[in-house]
Amino acid sequence: MIQVIGAGLAGCEAAWQIAQAGEEVELFEMKPARYSPAHKSPLFAELICSNSLKAARIESAAGLLKEEMRRLGSLLTECAASCAVPAGGALAVDREEFSTLVTKRIREHPRIHVHEGEEIRELPREGIAIVASGPLTSDALAEQIQALCGGGLSFFDAAAPIVTADSLDMSRIFRASRYDKGGDDAYLNCPMDKPAYEAFREALVEAERAPVHDFDVRDPKVYEGCMPIEVLAQRGMDAMRYGPMKPVGLRDPATGRRPWAVVQLRREDREGTLYNLVGFQTNLKFGEQRRVFGMIPGLANAEFTRYGVMHRNTFLNSPALLHADFSMRERPSLFFAGQITGVEGYMESAAAGLMAGQNAVRRLRGEETWVLPRETMIGALSRYMAEGGEGEFQPMGANFGIVPPLGMKIKDKRDRYAAFAERGLRALTEYLQEHGFQP
Repeated sequence: MIQVIGAGLAGCEAAWQIAQAGEEVELFEMKPARYSPAHKSPLFAELICSNSLKAARIESAAGLLKEEMRRLGSLLTECAASCAVPAGGALAVDREEFSTLVTKRIREHPRIHVHEGEEIRELPREGIAIVASGPLTSDALAEQIQALCGGGLSFFDAAAPIVTADSLDMSRIFRASRYDKGGDDAYLNCPMDKPAYEAFREALVEAERAPVHDFDVRDPKVYEGCMPIEVLAQRGMDAMRYGPMKPVGLRDPATGRRPWAVVQLRREDREGTLYNLVGFQTNLKFGEQRRVFGMIPGLANAEFTRYGVMHRNTFLNSPALLHADFSMRERPSLFFAGQITGVEGYMESAAAGLMAGQNAVRRLRGEETWVLPRETMIGALSRYMAEGGEGEFQPMGANFGIVPPLGMKIKDKRDRYAAFAERGLRALTEYLQEHGFQP
């Protein structure tokens, strides 16, 4: 019997891999008896910041990661494909449907024994276990982990607001995906001219923010990959125009020209009744969100079903603590998985759970654990987590900068990325054949 603590994306994927390998697993989840500051749903695999799982095409780092997971028998990629909503070149899901499906599959598996409403306050002392409690681990367990690991690192993470479709003024909004990728149903676009953009930026910079404990309110330590829009606005007049408000690949049908800046809204559900503000993670007070985001064309009377929030996340100094198979250096029977290890992103977290689950089974059976080839995206992330990069260890998502160079120059970026993907999948195929893996 293997224990898994936490039924987020990493924990569910880990439990599934263990059960599919023929072993019994106990899955512990403290919801619904207790919720973290960011979680609201009693369902497993709850998506917090966004409903996007990043790029879908295999010739991208995020797409390659998902394809590798699919070939390894991932539950999460299978569920995501069933719950996809239009999102241009990205894979986005109806978050409620996604969590419902994952929860159903986990609960119905005969070898997964679910313990809901049970908060684990101490690390298991015996047997093999996987800690997938997430970056918002409860205080009691976090203290145990920090005592075992000699402390942890923290950063602030933020989530974007969600609005109802029927509260939008569609006369000021147009439907389109950048460069017409993915059809016109994927995104709603709120165009701004230069004066409107500059007024909006000024309002963002001056807006009142919610207090952030233990950090200065005006200069919190934030993770670059999930930066609050008001912090980005402070970085310069055009910072947002080169970030989430970039207008490239779009043309406003009302003017026939590219807007000065654009706020994009992406579908939250299959029916298209809810939309989130893409890249608009925020820590503004709720009233300020209504006021400032109401300046966005088409959102003057927007109804918010969820306001943006900021919460403190914690991750381990993994290069000093973990092997690339996700086990502890000082305690090989204890594995960590998910965002707490320093991987960044939904599917990156699930991939960590996938590998931790498979390796926990191998350790239980006295077999050698796996670390996939460096040319694969999962292998590259595993090694980054265990070895780190230059300077202070920071969370890392899927990208081609962490895989070995191709050994040849390919000028065109699309062709170069395709070559990375082809090489990675070839390396994965050879590794799985060598080890006789059958998902």
